[in-house]
Amino acid sequence: MSNTFPPASCHRRNRYLLMRHGHSQANQQGLIISSPERGLAGFGLSPIGRDQLDELLAEWRWDPPSRILHSDFRRTTETAERVARHFGLRLEPEQRLRERHFGDFEGEGDARYAEVWAHDARDPAHTLAGVEAVTEVAARTAGLVAELEQHHRGETFLLVSHGDPLQILLTALEGGDLKRHRERVSLAPASITPL
Repeated sequence: MSNTFPPASCHRRNRYLLMRHGHSQANQQGLIISSPERGLAGFGLSPIGRDQLDELLAEWRWDPPSRILHSDFRRTTETAERVARHFGLRLEPEQRLRERHFGDFEGEGDARYAEVWAHDARDPAHTLAGVEAVTEVAARTAGLVAELEQHHRGETFLLVSHGDPLQILLTALEGGDLKRHRERVSLAPASITPL
């Protein structure tokens, strides 16, 4: 698979707001939680994350979403639930927005991310220690956007996901070299990035 995706058209049929989940219990504990076995039921928002979302919603400055699609991990679901309540919308779980799976690094300290990212910078197709390849994350997340573009028009989608998948998606949609996804400014918890 190529290290780059063709850049997405600047003219999209829909608007997209990419949102990283609020500060989570995994962030608080400094742990890598990327497997559905652990991430679906545990490691939801921390008190800091709940406060971040209260502040974000009180100062909302983007178009209101018409639909909310979210990773079905607990931390992203809890984030999406708060936004959905605020705007009176229903939630739409979407597995293609799930966290990048970090394989054998699951449950280890988050300092291990740097080891994976160093390999990403050399080969975005690597699967060191069972890690999900950057190219695979790009394919599933950019594929979701392409599908939404094909089947919808005039919607404002809020896509609630995780740091790595969103940074990879942004790099893919810009047609950038996937090896360089970590050269982007890191997306902060509870941040929103319009496409």
